[in-house]
Amino acid sequence: MSSAPSSFYVLDDAGDAGEGSSTSSSTVTATRHTAGPWSPAAQHGGPPMALMAREAARLGDGTRVVARVTCDLLGPVPVGRLHVEARVARPGRTVELVEVALTDVDTGRQVARAALWLVPREVTGPVTPLPQPPAGPLEGREQPVPPGWHRGYLDAIEWRWVAGSLAEPGPATVWMRPRLGLLPGEPLSPVERLLTCVDSASGAGAALAKDEWQFMNTELTAHVVREPVGEWVCLQAQTTVAGGAAGLARAEVFDEQGFVAHSAQSLLVRPATQPTPS
Repeated sequence: MSSAPSSFYVLDDAGDAGEGSSTSSSTVTATRHTAGPWSPAAQHGGPPMALMAREAARLGDGTRVVARVTCDLLGPVPVGRLHVEARVARPGRTVELVEVALTDVDTGRQVARAALWLVPREVTGPVTPLPQPPAGPLEGREQPVPPGWHRGYLDAIEWRWVAGSLAEPGPATVWMRPRLGLLPGEPLSPVERLLTCVDSASGAGAALAKDEWQFMNTELTAHVVREPVGEWVCLQAQTTVAGGAAGLARAEVFDEQGFVAHSAQSLLVRPATQPTPS
């Protein structure tokens, strides 16, 4: 009997990449742990965003860190086989832009893309006043998953709620710790851990009831001021809607040492009775 998958993906083909390369690619198969709350057949946005960041990192030599990442979800990302390809779009001695494409192997359809700006890794630098950190994960509490939410990704994360919950519309503060790596035997990098978690801001800080409204994000942009450290990522999340089909989910992102990033997601807001868009 085969054991249960212990990662978000299984690597099928690593492709070629290395220091000095301008392109890199991999093929993976998604496990059930990637499935999002809307459907067991479609992935949560976090794991594929982290997967694209991993492919981008394969082109580097470890001397740069991510300062900004923008991810566009071009349609549902299936829980199936995916091909991910990265290329250096703008090389430079100081800053570099890497673009990544994620393709559904079965259909040949591109389902997501990302652009990552990389800057030098500095160990010292100036510090301005930062947002006040919330209470830590040990002060948070577990909350039950609301009925009707699919459990794949939700069960792959340890959740500690300081304020709010998935069942309670409104701003929320939640600590998150992934229980799995992206690939078997491969620990999450700091930016992979952040991206695995930060796409959850639209659900954690939802302003609308899920049984009445859909509020799926079509993209995510995160500005990262330093690499996160440790296993925990905290989101102070809130959502703004103003009567139309567009919404905005925002989050201040922390680790146990303080503020690390700010994220924003554009939301498609629709009544729950309408069919899910393709």
